[in-house]
Amino acid sequence: MDLYLIINSFPKLLSGAMITVAVTIIAMILGLVLGLFAALAKMSKNKILNFIANQYIDIIRGTPLLVQLFLIYYGLPQIGISIDPFPSAILGLGINTGAYVAEAIRSGILSVDKGQHEATKALGLTNFESMRLVIIPQAVKTMIPPIGNQLLLLIKDSSLISVITVVELTRTAQQIISTTYKPIELYLAAAFVYYLISMAATKLLNYLERRARVSD
Repeated sequence: MDLYLIINSFPKLLSGAMITVAVTIIAMILGLVLGLFAALAKMSKNKILNFIANQYIDIIRGTPLLVQLFLIYYGLPQIGISIDPFPSAILGLGINTGAYVAEAIRSGILSVDKGQHEATKALGLTNFESMRLVIIPQAVKTMIPPIGNQLLLLIKDSSLISVITVVELTRTAQQIISTTYKPIELYLAAAFVYYLISMAATKLLNYLERRARVSD
């Protein structure tokens, strides 16, 4: 085990980890936005919106993330749409995350007591006001654990964007391996950095869950 190589490689790996964190955060935000719209559309009485949301969720959840990334980065140029690696990664991860987040949001909304929905109608609130002011704030407490799990999965799934040439943590490790020919050391170091990122995210999620419980 070449510990000297691991120590010397850490600055480069941390540089790649910064890209991993940036992609994860932006993709998670995109996933939350898409997931919210998909969840509301799936619960809508509008058949067209309901159909679109169901198809989006079923197709994305039913196909591999790797294939989705390939379609965006390598497939879209065939129809005249070329997207750089970084935005392709964000788009692919965000779209994928949104499909899973949608179900977490929908479950959270459905967990709110029906009496709350009836109370908002009695107060004369519109559906939008009802969701924004009453239902979603209460549902957030239920949503945090599954959405948190999705964030942790997203951190690990971000390693797949190395296949579309994004120089994140995994790709950085591969580049160092190509010159040192010592994969064990570099992949162990990369795994350790992923672990640190995941632990930081877990601490944040635990804090948010505690805050949510305190507000009960």
